[in-house]
Amino acid sequence: MSPVTEASVLEALRRVNDPELHKDLVSLGMVEAIVVEDRRVGLRINLTTPACPLKGQIEREIQAALRAIGAEEVEVEFKAQVRPAQTTAISGVKYIVAVASGKGGVGKSTVSANLAVALALEGAKVGLLDADIYGPSQAQMFGVQAERIRVNESKQMLPLERHGIKLLSIANLIPPGQAMIWRGPILHGTIKQFLSEVAWGELDYLIVDLPPGTGDVQLSLAQLAKLSGAVIVTTPQDVARIDAERALDGFKKVQVPILGVVENMSWLEQGGSRIHLFGQGGGRRMAEAHKTAFLGEIPLAVAVREGGDAGVPVVIGAPDSAEAQALRGIARNLAGQLSVQSYLFLPMT
Repeated sequence: MSPVTEASVLEALRRVNDPELHKDLVSLGMVEAIVVEDRRVGLRINLTTPACPLKGQIEREIQAALRAIGAEEVEVEFKAQVRPAQTTAISGVKYIVAVASGKGGVGKSTVSANLAVALALEGAKVGLLDADIYGPSQAQMFGVQAERIRVNESKQMLPLERHGIKLLSIANLIPPGQAMIWRGPILHGTIKQFLSEVAWGELDYLIVDLPPGTGDVQLSLAQLAKLSGAVIVTTPQDVARIDAERALDGFKKVQVPILGVVENMSWLEQGGSRIHLFGQGGGRRMAEAHKTAFLGEIPLAVAVREGGDAGVPVVIGAPDSAEAQALRGIARNLAGQLSVQSYLFLPMT
């Protein structure tokens, strides 16, 4: 058998594709280092996100390709560098992702909180903007409702930090329980401040928890933020899906890419059986009808509610639960969709 060389390894890796981007690792510039010692090979592969959903598949295909040319031992080290498709409105923030729903009560804020923390757990730098001005809940969900936002010497607001993310909510700027009776121009100004007068620093992802519906906040954010895309949260039943489709259509009308659909409260586990309290498959059918990704299903579980009330998102409070694992998978799928988006716009070498 021919000796294993750096050149033969590189040629073998040209036959290994990123399963989402459908291009080989060499063309994508993911091969950062190759070390060959006799028939032992060490690789460093630089992925497009630390939350890559198909890392295991990529490693298996690398192993198979290199063993086919005679490598007897293959060690793969993965790194990740989030590569944005285009600049956002916030310097240093690579992606701004809106999480939206057509109506309240479908768990949009819970999904937003857990997606942000799940991405941070994968190794990404993440922020969460609570833009649900009339009904802010992220301060409660992160246990920071008693804290207040401070400013730095440049008069920029300093986000709070909890569970590995940076968090900004209107709830930390106003007295507890105060109603926000604001019209459109004030809402627009507030969103502008949240984007331009906050010291977000370097972030891979900024998750934005939107109010339900298709109102002033959604329009202002689309105009001001240069959104990377939107995630639509629904529950399975038609009553929720109909409104979620309106939210999806609203983003399309302002040319914001739809990154996918999340179905929350998909089933209740009881006695070893799944009970579909709100019907079954509505979110998946919606994604298929609109030709967008179905990011995943989340079961209805007490631990999710308890985590929100206690200020500890379920992906941290009950990490081995089915609901936490579902949310971790959805976060990886979202990161994958953003990576695909980036390579639709960036030229290949």
